[in-house]
Amino acid sequence: MRVAPVQLAFTVGTAVEAVQHNKLRASLTSLGILFGVASVIAMLAIGKGAEQEILEQLRLLGSNNMMITPLVEQKEGRVEDQPQREVKKFSPGLTDADAQAIARVIPAVDVTSAEIVLNTTITREGRHRSGKLVGVDTTYFRLTNLELASGGWFTPLQVERGLPVAIIGDGVRARFFTTETPIGRPLKVGNTWLTVVGVLVDRRVSSQTAQRLGIRDANLDVYVPVGTMLLRFRNRAQVTQRDIEQAARSVTVVTADSAEESEEQRQERINRNQLDRIIVRVTDSKLVTGVAEVVQRMLARRHNSVVDFEVTVPEQLLRQEQRTKAIFNVVLGAIASISLLVGGIGIMNIMLASVLERIREIGVRRAVGATRRDVLLQFLSEAILISIAGGVAGILFGTGLSAGIRHFAGIQTIVSYLSVVVAFGVSISVGIAFGIMPAYRAARQDPVICLRYE
Repeated sequence: MRVAPVQLAFTVGTAVEAVQHNKLRASLTSLGILFGVASVIAMLAIGKGAEQEILEQLRLLGSNNMMITPLVEQKEGRVEDQPQREVKKFSPGLTDADAQAIARVIPAVDVTSAEIVLNTTITREGRHRSGKLVGVDTTYFRLTNLELASGGWFTPLQVERGLPVAIIGDGVRARFFTTETPIGRPLKVGNTWLTVVGVLVDRRVSSQTAQRLGIRDANLDVYVPVGTMLLRFRNRAQVTQRDIEQAARSVTVVTADSAEESEEQRQERINRNQLDRIIVRVTDSKLVTGVAEVVQRMLARRHNSVVDFEVTVPEQLLRQEQRTKAIFNVVLGAIASISLLVGGIGIMNIMLASVLERIREIGVRRAVGATRRDVLLQFLSEAILISIAGGVAGILFGTGLSAGIRHFAGIQTIVSYLSVVVAFGVSISVGIAFGIMPAYRAARQDPVICLRYE
């Protein structure tokens, strides 16, 4: 049955007056709806934020990529009851030959990319700072989704001959080339002069994200071809005169410089792996897990069964993180459901009490011509108004709760228009669901009995 607009406006106006007459009771009744809607907003915001963060991290890492990194040798304590000494097998460590073998032997591997990182100093025109020199090949930038702002990539000739060329991050450009373009200009890295051939696009990555995902902050790095790194800077796979002298010493003399040696410098000094990381791109994301197992067995054979490497699949780490946030969403969803149920029961309880308090009002309205439908719409409108008030307050509170979760818990949250619409629809639905029974009871009252009610 249709309701005339004038009649509907009068019914809603009457409901508003009734709610305003009992503001405190209506406010307390709507608290359950408030917390329930706030939980819905926060839950959807966390889910949207997690989805966006996963997409961004997959863009940084590549959905088909896996990482191979060397493991630092752990020194175990001496076992007294072990009669025989275990013979330690030789392992060459992670080498460029491993990267080439993986690409050559495994059909499902699209391409591999080597990475070598060296702590050094960057100097130009009297300005210097510590930085990292990264040796890469031509596929590295494509696998890590790095883009050029100016200049060009390394040419095959530069990679093959190990020429002294470099691609710098935007942070290095801003530090050392403030008034001129860096393309074609010299830059001293360590004791070697390099010619800048390209500048990367500024890509801001938080330190927490970089550490968790194992990616580099490209803004502050200088990139050179792998051949340039091995030829002109350092090749850890080769034994140098310095290594021989250190091994020949029977007594280690601690100097002031060595006492101040940082943990990062110590790790660099004892690192005998030619590469610091190998990035492997698989042709199909469904094959990543299987290829990781094949790579694990293949490298174990190449390293004489010495497990001095680690194969990491970023997609699995992201899925684990997504599951953790999904559990958090389930908890918030349970809180939202309980809060909405309690709020709905509160609305039903108050409206049933309101029906008993306003028996004579119902009788008077019926006596002057109001129909059962008019009474039903009046009480149902009151329940919906209380629920909407709680829903609006819940939306505001939920937005603030999402911001608090992002600030204090470090979880990315995104409050979308869809979440607001869903929360608002939930509040209206609760008002209708739990207000229909009290409204129906009010409409079924006998007007004669209502007028005689004391």
